[in-house]
Amino acid sequence: MAEESTTTTLATPQNQPPSELTTPIESKPTHEVLARETESPEKAAETETTVTTSTPDEEAAAENPEVKPEEHQSPKVTETAVTTSMPEGETAEVTLEEHQPPTVTETETASTEKKELSQKEEAGEEETTRIPQNLGSFKEESSNLSDLSDSEKKSLNELKHLVGDALANHQFGSVPKPEEDAANTPEEVTIWGVPLLKDDRSDVVLLKFLRARDFKVKDSLTMLKNTIKWRRDFKIDELVDEDLVDDLDKVVFMHGHDREGHPVCYNVYGEFQNKELYNKTFSDEEKRKHFLRTRIQFLERSIRKLDFSSGGVSTIFQINDMKNSPGLGKKELRSATKQAVQLLQDNYPEFVFKQAFINVPWWYLVFYTVIGPFMTPRSKSKLVFAGPSRSAETLFKYISPEQVPVQYGGLSVDPCDCNPDFSLDDPASEVTVKPGTKQTVEIIIYEKCEIVWEIRVIGWEVSYKAEFVPEEKDAYTVVVQKPRKMKPADEPVLTQSFKVNELGKVLLTVDNPTSKKKKLVYRFNVKPL
Repeated sequence: MAEESTTTTLATPQNQPPSELTTPIESKPTHEVLARETESPEKAAETETTVTTSTPDEEAAAENPEVKPEEHQSPKVTETAVTTSMPEGETAEVTLEEHQPPTVTETETASTEKKELSQKEEAGEEETTRIPQNLGSFKEESSNLSDLSDSEKKSLNELKHLVGDALANHQFGSVPKPEEDAANTPEEVTIWGVPLLKDDRSDVVLLKFLRARDFKVKDSLTMLKNTIKWRRDFKIDELVDEDLVDDLDKVVFMHGHDREGHPVCYNVYGEFQNKELYNKTFSDEEKRKHFLRTRIQFLERSIRKLDFSSGGVSTIFQINDMKNSPGLGKKELRSATKQAVQLLQDNYPEFVFKQAFINVPWWYLVFYTVIGPFMTPRSKSKLVFAGPSRSAETLFKYISPEQVPVQYGGLSVDPCDCNPDFSLDDPASEVTVKPGTKQTVEIIIYEKCEIVWEIRVIGWEVSYKAEFVPEEKDAYTVVVQKPRKMKPADEPVLTQSFKVNELGKVLLTVDNPTSKKKKLVYRFNVKPL
């Protein structure tokens, strides 16, 4: 009896934008992708069995209509779902919309022993991982001025009127230029590179202060005045251009964007486990002040790259990596962090879209228990927590894998490194491989080319192989990668390539014999020969 399986086909005709999957070389787009999941063999011997040439029935199930591409066009991905549970020779075809990620139908086949083990693991995880995954729904308020309610528009106009009066009466305390008549010239104030009351960018800035004070106009004006005074005392504008010595490029850095276009900032507290770095940063008051200045400079430079126009992205996605964090016992770090948080709350309103805490240890629960009652429901709703085993999966909900650094489960390398085959603009696909199942990605080739792919499974503990199956029925299957048992300590991302000189398909197969679901991430590029 033939093995029952569920197959997802991703046909790739023409017309996809050049930046999506291939390099912009004049060629005919000639490949399609099929993501297929089958039952994982229970015996090790069966697991090692290799795939040979396809049978006629299998070819019929995977066959797609003839594609007639045009020159200067890269592949366009559509999806077709095929199931082999129907009578032989018949398939049910469903065409989805363009540019959607693969839709995978998975079949879970685990032995009784595997199911029992899975239940024990789930029970243990619930017992040890009591970290709140999310703390309420949150939808970012629109920065589009036309989306404001009538009451919000009224508050904004009132605040603009008060700010105008304050500028006319020099209430913000700036020093007028020598050639200016202070009595007759309104005060000019710029904040984050945006002049107050000059255009709609100023409205977006004022909205941040209004939202930070629940649209209480007078309180918002007071906060704005205090912020401008602090910025003048701290000499922010001079600080932005100052050349500060900073050894913390691995502690705080910007990398990529989330799915909604917010720039992503990573805070890696585990770096302070390095005693030399810790002492160099926090050992005395002068060093702590320098640390604070470098962090403010980093934030100011990042904010000035945001889009303050109406409807623009003017907030940042913050990711806090708690792995190997020194914890609450380091009083110097605790003191510096407390001071920095207070400055951010008082002078940088509504710049955080979401705060994600990943690799969260048990001691953070104690910290959250202390601060939680003092947080507003709105602030809580911006927080996301994930333990070590779920950090990558949690990040993928908000950030595409190609935008996530390799060390956090994604495919993006450090900007200082060189990846000649892929960039942040090359999209990746995600597939969940359930326990005891096998996932096969088929890339069907229609012309001579070189295909390059990146593939990873978070945490590995799977078997991986790659093959090329020619279209000719009597041809031999080419083994690109023999079945290899991937361990957690192996390289996180495999990059492989194959020169295709005849029509056929590349098969990337991941066999998950464990009792845990796995996240498969891959992407590929095609270069015509």
